[in-house]
Amino acid sequence: MSATEYLPIGEHGLIGNLRTVALVGTNGTIDWYCCPDFDSPSVFGALLDADLGGSFELAADTPAATKQFYFPDTNVLITRFAAADGVGEVQDFMPIADDSPGSGRHRLIRQVTCVRGSLPFRATIAPRFGYATEPHTVQVSGDHVTFESPSLALSLTATVPLESDGRDVRARFVLGEGEQAVFAFDRAGEDIALRTCPVREAQEEFIATVRYWRNWLSASRYRGRWREVVHRSALTLKLLTYAPSGGIVAAPTTSLPEQVGGPRNWDYRYVWIRDAAFCVYALLRLGFTEEAEAFMGFLTRHAILDSARAEGPLQIMYGIDGRRDLPERELTHLEGYRGSAPVRIGNAAAGQLQLDIYGALVDSVYLYNKWGQPISSDRWDELCAIVNWVCQNWDQPDEGIWETRGGRKNFVYSRLMCWVAIERAIRVASHRGLPADLTYWQRTRDTIYRQIMDRGWSDKLAAFVQHFDDNVPDAAILMMPLAKFVSPTDPKWLSTLDALTGKLVSDSLVYRYDPETSPDGLPGKEGTFSVCSFWYVETLARAGRLDEARLAFEKMLTYANHVGLYAEQIGHTGEQLGNFPQALTHLALISAAFNLDHALG
Repeated sequence: MSATEYLPIGEHGLIGNLRTVALVGTNGTIDWYCCPDFDSPSVFGALLDADLGGSFELAADTPAATKQFYFPDTNVLITRFAAADGVGEVQDFMPIADDSPGSGRHRLIRQVTCVRGSLPFRATIAPRFGYATEPHTVQVSGDHVTFESPSLALSLTATVPLESDGRDVRARFVLGEGEQAVFAFDRAGEDIALRTCPVREAQEEFIATVRYWRNWLSASRYRGRWREVVHRSALTLKLLTYAPSGGIVAAPTTSLPEQVGGPRNWDYRYVWIRDAAFCVYALLRLGFTEEAEAFMGFLTRHAILDSARAEGPLQIMYGIDGRRDLPERELTHLEGYRGSAPVRIGNAAAGQLQLDIYGALVDSVYLYNKWGQPISSDRWDELCAIVNWVCQNWDQPDEGIWETRGGRKNFVYSRLMCWVAIERAIRVASHRGLPADLTYWQRTRDTIYRQIMDRGWSDKLAAFVQHFDDNVPDAAILMMPLAKFVSPTDPKWLSTLDALTGKLVSDSLVYRYDPETSPDGLPGKEGTFSVCSFWYVETLARAGRLDEARLAFEKMLTYANHVGLYAEQIGHTGEQLGNFPQALTHLALISAAFNLDHALG
């Protein structure tokens, strides 16, 4: 398969309805869409196999330059086509509906308009159900088409004539200035009235969707220097929220490669406990208390302690509905993005021991108790059980924050976050006067601190390191001052910051670690890790190196894609790599912007 048949990962915008999303390319093609939920099998999956995956193409049927942008302060995406004889645009959006029966909440609308001159368009709707494993039938009835597979049926309504070859549906049409056409995709089987979508109805849905996003964004309290990029990050995080449960997925895609052609391809369509503190911090700082409450509700309902679990009482991730079983398997019939096999669904890392998640969870509860609502007595009892478990189990090797598959090690970051778990719980107990074995907790906290200072420090590197008793740098250590373990101006920290800058930073971009000096059990290389780059900005700001921090932040902003979105990683030539867009990157951007704004005054 030629790589030219795949758009770059970053050449996509995102639309969604708080249950699932679609990726729309700058060429007007939807090449990723899972229905009805984030982790459902794909219907359009050409992003992972240009031949087999399926897509929804809608574009000018003549050579045209393209531009893509968001309708201001919304998640409505506009793709414009400019040709010699006319200019047209496609407005893509998914209406946000309530949970009432027949609410049409899985609708996807593509509204085409010719804004100048005259322009021919073409459309090809080629669904491939069940990750392109399920056959389907096509039934055409006037302006309605039903695609039906064994597990899912979808209805297409259009205002232009459609033709079918028994598998796909196509249309060719010409629009004059001011004329519109509409394509609406719905789940079949609902009231037929909901599946009609003439131009007027589509326009009403457009107005309602714009109103929803603008009303939502108006709750933001951010008024700093980088309002546009912070608000785009907030809108993206909202798109990655699964409304029925309050969970936020790490990313809405699976198996987009960290190195094109390499095997580092993972399924991120789940809720990571690690993201908890970052989510709560960013949402509360921005003023989105309902979303923070919903995420805390997810944790309360689903991050339930399992004392019999060998890998600890918490999983590192859960399904969007809270399920624990996330078996990993490979889809060998799909070639992967630009030949980057394997394509994986599910995630075996769910069974790993990652001690840092306990610090992330307790920190999120601490932040919510401080800025949101005081936690309940039941939640405090659960928190005490978590902290007591950490006190008994912190001193063991684990797989660490980067989910390495090369065996367990004594990761300094894992120890750091165990310290955070105990320290934050002590703060809550002391502030609220809640019952706790403070003497035991304080003794354990201090033991962890001394061990990190003793064995996590390398005299040779003059820095804190990745594992105990070695000399390997790790960008996760950037969290030390952010977690308030060390002062941001402590000489040991400033020396560490210099070492990380020399070893892992490349023109403001930060590698998380070097796989050659720290083997992680996987072949191949990867790009720089965007969340680490924003952590780097924040640590520079807290250290008082404001000119460096601001320059690094402004440079990072140039690596966003054309609509302000970030994948997990950035490659050597500035390309987006890995699953896209990544929630943790946008959370770190918000945090860096807040703290840099504060430091600059």
